[in-house]
Amino acid sequence: MPDAVISASNLCVDVQTKKILKNVSFNANRGEVLALLGGNGAGKSTTIKTFLGLMKPTSGSVWLDGVDVQKAPDIVRQKVAYLPESVMLYGHLTAIENIQYFLSLSGKDKSETEIVAALQRVALQESAWRAALSGYSKGMRQKTAIALALLREAPILFLDEPTSGLDPVAIDEFNRLVSQLAAQGATILMVTHDVYGACHVANRIGLLRDGEIVGMFDAPEQGNIDSEAVHKAFTQGVVA
Repeated sequence: MPDAVISASNLCVDVQTKKILKNVSFNANRGEVLALLGGNGAGKSTTIKTFLGLMKPTSGSVWLDGVDVQKAPDIVRQKVAYLPESVMLYGHLTAIENIQYFLSLSGKDKSETEIVAALQRVALQESAWRAALSGYSKGMRQKTAIALALLREAPILFLDEPTSGLDPVAIDEFNRLVSQLAAQGATILMVTHDVYGACHVANRIGLLRDGEIVGMFDAPEQGNIDSEAVHKAFTQGVVA
């Protein structure tokens, strides 16, 4: 049983005859942000789906908080809040109504005061709280989904291209929130193609290319991961 909260060991995933993931291994400890960085088709979303129990490894294993995902997927899902790239919320409902509904499905009822506090925390403007989501920008929908994830109080967060389509101000706000959550003890797996965003928030970055981890980068004790080194590795395939 791995000690890390998030752990992949020699993970291989095949779809028919195509090898999607090839001996992928990584770990993230409590309070850490691990970013898997890669382009389209690198295997990032497949990795998250495997951790959620939606895809089965051909070989290898994935563990969450000491639990083998394949042996106990329902237990694992109770520990995880998942933020997909395209957030599926109801356009005819308000932010508060969406959050109330999805919390009720997960068995976690919260008061409106608690929901409002979460919306304030993610910096969604007050004028939007009781407006239908059909009029929201993508950034506003993302903030609503993040507030929902916070209220679920899951110790593990999976973020799939979380800043895609956001403007620079919204990206900075999101990165600050991720750092705050990690500082409070959440363990976060983020898959992204945003080099600079990943370097800003991650304790560790795994560079994923064609289903393989081709480089690992760790943040120093003080400061961030060297974005220029990661960018060079990402764009030119040069790993120091």
